[in-house]
Amino acid sequence: MRKPLSAFAVHAILGLYTLLALFPIVLVVMNSFKAKRAIFNTPLQPPGPSTFDPVGYTRVFDDSSLPLYYLNSITVTVGTIFFTLLFGAMAAWALTEYKFRFNTLLALFLSIGIMVPIRLGSVSIIQLVAELNLINTLTALILVYTAQNLPLAIFILSEFIAQIPKDLREAARCDGLSEYNIFFHIILPLIRPAMATVAVFTMIPVWNDLWFPLLLAPAGGKQTITLGVQQFLGQYITDWNAVLAALSTAIVPVLLLYVIFSRQLIRGLTSGAVK
Repeated sequence: MRKPLSAFAVHAILGLYTLLALFPIVLVVMNSFKAKRAIFNTPLQPPGPSTFDPVGYTRVFDDSSLPLYYLNSITVTVGTIFFTLLFGAMAAWALTEYKFRFNTLLALFLSIGIMVPIRLGSVSIIQLVAELNLINTLTALILVYTAQNLPLAIFILSEFIAQIPKDLREAARCDGLSEYNIFFHIILPLIRPAMATVAVFTMIPVWNDLWFPLLLAPAGGKQTITLGVQQFLGQYITDWNAVLAALSTAIVPVLLLYVIFSRQLIRGLTSGAVK
């Protein structure tokens, strides 16, 4: 029989994983404060008196369009999270609570979206967005990203809703609560841990995506920060100082969102657990 790991071994393993996860981020931020020559000559050394150079941040903040790109990314990410959680929870509630014809078939159809990448339909999506006159709009990005993340959200939330005791819902109906009140005031608070998990899984791909912003919103001041950084990447010359500085500042909003949803996850686990 194997002996359980000691507390020191567990903390050592967790520390190693944390170090491996944070190393690329620390490397990018560290090199964003260095001169271009030092980035290539001594990439693993922290900036010193002879290598420190904030020229990348100067170029980033001097560009008046980049703050708009940050705002676009935040709008698209937050909007996608909101509609994914709302529609995902409503669909999961309907599929789990109400039994109707083709219930299983509809759940299976929605699950296919987890296995089939939405990018395979990029041409059809562009045609549809163009017909709706939504090219170069943030609305198009929010709609596409919501559709992309709904299958996984419905799958996760359905599993959590199925674990809620049926007696709790029946007691609420006996007290005269409507289905809307049951859903918004009883079900949603109880599946808060699942919703926080879905939000974390949703925001990272949306924030870092380059494909759909390049196809659906490449101009008109609707670019996201991931697409906006591409202006510093040229065919022959790349402004690495500006690229690293832009990427370093782009970490901050998504990190704040992660902290917010992590707190919600902890609150849900401690105060909203099903008994």
